[in-house]
Amino acid sequence: MTRTRRYTQRKRAAAREETHERIVEATMQLHEEVGPRATTISAIAQRAGVQRLTVYRHFPDETAVFEACTARWLELHPPPEPAGWASCEAGEERARATLLAFYRYYRGTQRMWRAAHRDEPEVPALQGPMAAFRDYLREVGEGLCEGFGADRDSRLATTLQHGLAFTTWASLEAQGLDDAAMADLVVAWLEGLVA
Repeated sequence: MTRTRRYTQRKRAAAREETHERIVEATMQLHEEVGPRATTISAIAQRAGVQRLTVYRHFPDETAVFEACTARWLELHPPPEPAGWASCEAGEERARATLLAFYRYYRGTQRMWRAAHRDEPEVPALQGPMAAFRDYLREVGEGLCEGFGADRDSRLATTLQHGLAFTTWASLEAQGLDDAAMADLVVAWLEGLVA
């Protein structure tokens, strides 16, 4: 009898986990397709093939669903890490490698970033994760500034922060620049400040 009970408990736990994952996956898909602002609990439930009440059993509110979605999405699409450009010479070479890494990342993940930037002002649950990503970009920019021998409050730091932003990538992409041309342009801005 104990074996049967353990088997049943494991089976239920696996089913709960599978439902949880379907809800998170449905939320990610909807965020990319219609944006966080237009993603309702009803739409998530329908996409996941569950009832609204089931969504609330797994997540007490919209913030909890969005946090799980963000965590899973970032797990699947992690932003570039400093190890990727650490071997480059500090200064312009490292800045170019860093910018190129982020621009390639943005190109591959642009649907989600466009939706997130558009909807952030109206979706409180999105504001925390977006602020955390901006903090990460600030840290990356500060590390690059050190390679130029510049302090964090300089025009160089401001230019690096601007260059690392998704909105800068999106603006330059709309003008027809490819990722390498974008990185070269931002590095030219930096060279002008350093000269």
